[in-house]
Amino acid sequence: MRRLLISLVGVVLTLSACGSPPDHGGTVDVVASTAVWGSVASAVGGEYIRVRSIIDNPAEDPHSYDASPADAAAIADAQLVVYNGGDYDHFVDAVLDQHEAVTRVDAFTVGGHQPGSNPHVFYDLDTVSAVATAIADQLAAIDPPHTADYKTNAQRYAAQIRGLVDAERGIAASNPGTSAIATEDIAHYLEAATGISDKTPAGYYKSVEADADPSPADIAAVLDLVNSHAVQVLFFNPQTDTPVTHRVVDAANSAGVPVVLVRETMSAGTDFSTWQRQTIDALSDALRRTDSHTS
Repeated sequence: MRRLLISLVGVVLTLSACGSPPDHGGTVDVVASTAVWGSVASAVGGEYIRVRSIIDNPAEDPHSYDASPADAAAIADAQLVVYNGGDYDHFVDAVLDQHEAVTRVDAFTVGGHQPGSNPHVFYDLDTVSAVATAIADQLAAIDPPHTADYKTNAQRYAAQIRGLVDAERGIAASNPGTSAIATEDIAHYLEAATGISDKTPAGYYKSVEADADPSPADIAAVLDLVNSHAVQVLFFNPQTDTPVTHRVVDAANSAGVPVVLVRETMSAGTDFSTWQRQTIDALSDALRRTDSHTS
């Protein structure tokens, strides 16, 4: 991380010291840290903006992404930067710390999350709606002639998100007392919205967050929860697959505990609302299979 910060700062300072301002050609240039936030920006800005998502490969892990000089230049030159915040996409913070005048929407802050809270706020649909509104406000300030379009698009998008929220509430109402474990603490907000209790040991999560293998005791506790059917679903992030997660997923498959994929980024060719709908539907289907298994 120290090497990355030094590299980015050097690039940004070089950009600041020479060259003329970029020509945006009448279209608002928006840079997003990931395709997730790029999709939200595109839905609000429509034809009046050009979006570049720094991470658009679903195989990339934003936590460990190593930004290139071109990435840093794009962030520094953008008219609007949309990013996750919350100590999630460090490479954006490194550039913005050197370019405080760059207009930005920080999803973590916009959503009212406190330092130390779970950073995967793209699974918090209320935050996503708030981000769409914030993007519309910033675009209106940058490009006043299209203010009405931005506001209308944001309202339309918020209606889509409300439909997803309703689906989550439906899961909570239909599946009271549901418990889960997860290979990574990525589904925190999805679990909260669907009323699912997370039984994953805290030590397991802390080890994963520190890029270390969980202790044998924590692994044994997770496997026992699966094998004893004390949980109804396993959330698995395939982007951080390890020998330990293989063991947990294999145990879930053997025990008949459904596995629901929860990713950091979207599959290529999809958009945010479709991606979230697919995840919610997969969870709903998994819980239906659990019900039919136990009835």
